[in-house]
Amino acid sequence: MEEEAQQNFTSAEERESAGNQQTVEDDDKKTGSRKRGISDMFRTSYRTHVELSAIADNKSNIMISINGIIISIILATISPKLDANPWLLWPTVAILLTCLTPLVYSIRAARPRVSNEDYTLDDVRANRANILFFGNFYTMDRSEYVEGIEELMADSERLYDTMARDLHGLGQVLARKYELLKVAYDVFMYGAIISVGFFVIIYLTIA
Repeated sequence: MEEEAQQNFTSAEERESAGNQQTVEDDDKKTGSRKRGISDMFRTSYRTHVELSAIADNKSNIMISINGIIISIILATISPKLDANPWLLWPTVAILLTCLTPLVYSIRAARPRVSNEDYTLDDVRANRANILFFGNFYTMDRSEYVEGIEELMADSERLYDTMARDLHGLGQVLARKYELLKVAYDVFMYGAIISVGFFVIIYLTIA
């Protein structure tokens, strides 16, 4: 009887130990799954921001090229004829303004923006600078930068917080780009319509 009781007690301990081990394994799996989910979320967000930034830059290049070509053609072909055809002056001015304004806004959207402030490792530790953004860390010494990255990798919570702030900064830059591009495309569209209409009206009036 004593041996049987001892065996039952031992079996109960083994089952309890196995259950605790299974619980620990389940918790580890949940933690690993959560970390993978967070990593996937940040990876997807970064990829989306990079793709949207590339699209914005491509749109800027299109507007710069088109308006630059139009301005060159107008200056080369119509300008010499203004003396003999003075009625072309105002339609030409309207077309030039229509092309010049989007050109300026497109260049502003594509122009790189880099901060002129000098940030240090203390600024990074105080969350006054983002060590993941080149505009903040390019003025730092290599040793400070490496030390800051190592500190960041050692603290997962701070790492996620820094990545979140970096994504927010990228979003603000993208919003600014698309605001400028919206103005450029709107001015180009409505300006082209007004310029052509202005040209037709003046031509019919003179004719």
